[in-house]
Amino acid sequence: MGLTHELPLREKAGAGEAQPGPVKFGRELKEQQFLFDPAYRNLNHGSFGTIPRFIQAKLRGYQDQAEARPDPFIRYEYPKLLDESRAAIAQLLGVPTDTAVFVPNATAGVNTVLRNIVWNPDGKDEILHFDTIYAGCAKTIDYVIEDRHNLVSARCIPLAYPCEDAAILAAFHAAVDASTAAGHRPRLCLFDVVSSLPGVRFPFEALTAACRTRKILSLVDGAQGVGMVDLGHLPTVDPDFFVSNCHKWLHVPRGCAVLYVPRRNQPLIRSTLPTSHGFVPRAVEARFNPLPPSAKSEFVNNFEFVGTVDNAPYLCVKDAIKWREEVLGGEARILEALTEMARTGGKMVAGILGTEVLDNATQSLTRCSMVNIGLPLAVEGGGQEGREGLSVIPKSDISAVTNWILRVLIDEHKTFVALYVYNGQWWARLSAQVYLELDDFEWAGQTLKEVCARVAKGEYKQ
Repeated sequence: MGLTHELPLREKAGAGEAQPGPVKFGRELKEQQFLFDPAYRNLNHGSFGTIPRFIQAKLRGYQDQAEARPDPFIRYEYPKLLDESRAAIAQLLGVPTDTAVFVPNATAGVNTVLRNIVWNPDGKDEILHFDTIYAGCAKTIDYVIEDRHNLVSARCIPLAYPCEDAAILAAFHAAVDASTAAGHRPRLCLFDVVSSLPGVRFPFEALTAACRTRKILSLVDGAQGVGMVDLGHLPTVDPDFFVSNCHKWLHVPRGCAVLYVPRRNQPLIRSTLPTSHGFVPRAVEARFNPLPPSAKSEFVNNFEFVGTVDNAPYLCVKDAIKWREEVLGGEARILEALTEMARTGGKMVAGILGTEVLDNATQSLTRCSMVNIGLPLAVEGGGQEGREGLSVIPKSDISAVTNWILRVLIDEHKTFVALYVYNGQWWARLSAQVYLELDDFEWAGQTLKEVCARVAKGEYKQ
């Protein structure tokens, strides 16, 4: 029986029968299927995601099974269910099942890779990354350098948005050349599928190919990835390591991310974080493993049980993929609709504010489900002061203004918008999603216009 019949999404007036075909995206879907406070507008799906009621019921069902029979479920039933979810996400990515495992989030995946790499003892290895790196990943690099007593160093590649993908690739090659010229060994490059702030699509496919050409390991951070951009061609892209949150855009409960490691690189990933029963030491005799014996690969077995935590979100992956297929109409329909909504809605908001969308001539930056719109607020000394319509704010007030806007949006308008300062101007990052409509973007534009006008009057100082 299909999911549409298990949990009707729309009913004919007076008939009580579920309408056939994919559900219409928008407010009705939000009211019937999602868990939001009716007064709250969720314009920031990109930070934490959310789940429909159907997936909430599945999650609680798995949790109930664990509580009803803890040992039989955790030791024997859970691994089978986990394999089903691994198979489902592997099929979505087009990769072999034995190359896909789950970790709590993308940050954990990046940590797992960077802390497992054995750096050369001559201290010449270097990690390359772009200046748009997620802060948690940047700090992970900082820790690895410190923990390995400077056996490895890092090189940041600056970008100037809006730029074309070719400029990003050129910056990468220039950084590799500069690293080599300085006597370093470019060993690994960390880059995004869609960066966080600004939230723009990255040319990760071309960068992966460039890494391969330059004999550098590619670590692709798809924290914003599966469920918002097409990743079904992952084997063709062929990254050395890839991680993507499922709980952001795939409608999976928090926290759950898929870690893909092709077979050729699995020997490099010796341990999970934390190390647990699946670890097989090389220098000493294998220790006792209290879990049932497994014929799976060392890599898969390593990630199957990593201490006692609630792994029920991992089991929901197959259910979320099926729900998106049978109810929402499949990945292609979802991705096309959300990209169009983000682009159209972003232009609408920019028109209301008298500003612009962060994009390039080829629109490659907005080929995703998020859009960045400039606010009519400039930072003093940031190079944008002379532009018409922008109110100039002292640099010392950046934090005060940002936090004041966020509190006003939450307390007075019952919403949240990701804000950041880039290139001397404030920007807002908005998310498109199946439960939103263009009316929500129009409302966001009017709300941001009002709040920015209050900032210009100095209300944030009161």
